[in-house]
Amino acid sequence: MKSGQLKELVLQSLEHERGGVLIYQTALQCAVNDGLRNEWEHYLDQTKSHVTALERICAALSIDPAEQTPGCRVVRHIGQALVEAMNMALADGGKDAAELVAADCVALAEMKDHSDWQLLGKCTAELSGDAADMLTDAYNRIEDEEDEHLYHSKGWGRELWLQSLGLSAVLPPPEETARVKSAFGATKAEKESEASRRH
Repeated sequence: MKSGQLKELVLQSLEHERGGVLIYQTALQCAVNDGLRNEWEHYLDQTKSHVTALERICAALSIDPAEQTPGCRVVRHIGQALVEAMNMALADGGKDAAELVAADCVALAEMKDHSDWQLLGKCTAELSGDAADMLTDAYNRIEDEEDEHLYHSKGWGRELWLQSLGLSAVLPPPEETARVKSAFGATKAEKESEASRRH
């Protein structure tokens, strides 16, 4: 494993989680649905703990958590763009429209988070010592949370859009009620949602 690229992955993951805190804080300003607001508050708390975990991983790997690589600057720019999009929707479209934009922005951010933690998990087998233990412990704790964030966020976005279209929507989404934490579970929940709409 190339140590320079591991460092880059850790730093970009940290930058993305820091941006995730801002994304959730902004998304909460857009939330209309109480269930969604509660979910996002929970995810905001978890995202803050992910930042702390990655800062500790930086320390274990002797990485400066304040270092800004060109890749980190790109990650920061993308996060800021998502925050700006939500703020634009709040200013121009009202709360219902902003909630839809926020749901899309959260899902986009969680897709990257999910990918980052999957990659960090692959790195655990290539490390040794305290750094390996710390990264493995963080991965084992956080990967399930990231699965939940991604699949539940996608479900909320889908159902809120259906509701906005005047179509039958299931709120909270099946991913939420079934406590989905896998791609298989998300597919199953979405199919069950489609079946319930047809009846």
